[in-house]
Amino acid sequence: MNIIIYTVVILTIFYFLLKFISNISSKKISKGLRFLIIIGLILLAILFAVGGKFLLTLPLTLASLALLKLKGLSIFQIISLFRLIQTLKRSGRFSFNRTQNNNFSNLSISESYKILNLDEKKKLTKEEINKAYLKIQKKIHPDISPETSRLSSIVNEARDVLLNEIK
Repeated sequence: MNIIIYTVVILTIFYFLLKFISNISSKKISKGLRFLIIIGLILLAILFAVGGKFLLTLPLTLASLALLKLKGLSIFQIISLFRLIQTLKRSGRFSFNRTQNNNFSNLSISESYKILNLDEKKKLTKEEINKAYLKIQKKIHPDISPETSRLSSIVNEARDVLLNEIK
């Protein structure tokens, strides 16, 4: 008899829970789920760190960072932006020093290929260059993040160099 009562209670709770969820907007549900996942991953990371399993905390931390969005950029977009900055720093075109001269000399063609993440050996069309340019500009355009205006101007120059080369 107790099993029947427990089953009815559980099914009633389940029914009202589903009814409640059906009335909530999907945006609120996704925000709530994201929040619960982030909190759960952080708690798991803390639990593993306290337990001495430091190597297990790294994937959980990276997974939770991927769920977060910092100023509209996911962690994966931040990593690709970091790679772009490193390429520009190696070529001497970018520095975090504010006193640097913002007049960039002409980029070489190979630097332009690296900046736009294109293959130098492949013969490119204007559409392919513009597609790669737009892919990067969607991540670093000054309207999205004002701190990236210098990077955006370098990407513009790289696109111009490659478009001038194929004319």
